[in-house]
Amino acid sequence: MSAAPSVAAVRRGLRWMRWYVRELTGESAYERYVAHVRQHAPDAPVPGRREFERQRAAAREGDPRSGLRCC
Repeated sequence: MSAAPSVAAVRRGLRWMRWYVRELTGESAYERYVAHVRQHAPDAPVPGRREFERQRAAAREGDPRSGLRCC
């Protein structure tokens, strides 16, 4: 019997790594936001990714608990 991982196991590992990196970097936040808006307010306009990132950065900069600013 071979000790090499199966193709399915390698793919599963790669999918997990992709998910982990996307969560770690915040890349999946926009998809979650769009899903949330469409579920709770289907008729509301959804801002584009660039506008979402601007709003997200502004919220982080304005929140003293975020740890991004010293003062």
